[in-house]
Amino acid sequence: MNSTRKWIHAAWDVAFARYLIVGVANTAFAYAVYAAALYLGASYPVASMISLVAGIILSFKTQGKFVFRNNDKGLFGRFVFSWIIAYLINIGLIGLFLEIGVDEFVGGALALPFNVATGYIFQRYFVFGKSRIE
Repeated sequence: MNSTRKWIHAAWDVAFARYLIVGVANTAFAYAVYAAALYLGASYPVASMISLVAGIILSFKTQGKFVFRNNDKGLFGRFVFSWIIAYLINIGLIGLFLEIGVDEFVGGALALPFNVATGYIFQRYFVFGKSRIE
């Protein structure tokens, strides 16, 4: 096995690395939905809500299965609640960016790292539980 493949396999064994890898795909999908909704005329809160709902559907399966190795469908309520909180934080951040003159597209992109960090913390400690990924 070459060194690149060894590094990828080692990184996949670390929950945060798996979260980042899977999260990049989920985040790209969610931002594409957000941008498409803005392009179609939705306001940024509505675009963010549409993006959030689409992202929740994809993320619950991918984060549970690949990141936290927990397929318990009973955790979906906690997962949704964690993303409601993340949505409110995200809207607040985008609103702050708008107040300083950043447009909705860039504001949404700038808020992504905070949304990713918030999501990981909520999912690891509140939704799926730390002990399930060790």
